[in-house]
Amino acid sequence: MNDTEALKAVADRQAITDLIYRYCRSMDRIDAELGYTIWHENAVVDYGEEVYRGSGRGFIDFVCGQHRHLLTHTHQVTNIIIELDGNRAGSESYVTATLRMMQGNQLKQITNWGRYVDQWSCRDGRWGIDKRVAIRDFDEIRDVTAMNNLDRGRRDRSDPSYATLRGPR
Repeated sequence: MNDTEALKAVADRQAITDLIYRYCRSMDRIDAELGYTIWHENAVVDYGEEVYRGSGRGFIDFVCGQHRHLLTHTHQVTNIIIELDGNRAGSESYVTATLRMMQGNQLKQITNWGRYVDQWSCRDGRWGIDKRVAIRDFDEIRDVTAMNNLDRGRRDRSDPSYATLRGPR
């Protein structure tokens, strides 16, 4: 691999990694417009029969609707492995999603640990997901007692991060 090919591979891996991170941001800020940018138009999503199977755009709408009923949530992605093959790629990312909700008078926390297994393609210079299979490895729900009243973050574009991170120009 020559220097030009090596630089392109680094740039492609970084572009895919950035989209994976932006997906998590779109979930936590309930930012459907940002979420739509992760997928190609004809992308298919499989989060399992009990959660969602369908289009990438439809999944974003579904999850944003579900998250509006929660108090807060956070998604972290780690252990990203990307294998490139020209304008196609495959990736596996480990994800931890933590969600809080009230059930009666009790604060509950749901935590899911799993993986996103994605197939990517670069079309017209833009990487996007063609297919995602989400694998839930294990999960839990438990009673929690909040330590503080969390009031600085927002689950929309009024979150302080949007003043700094204005997105692609």
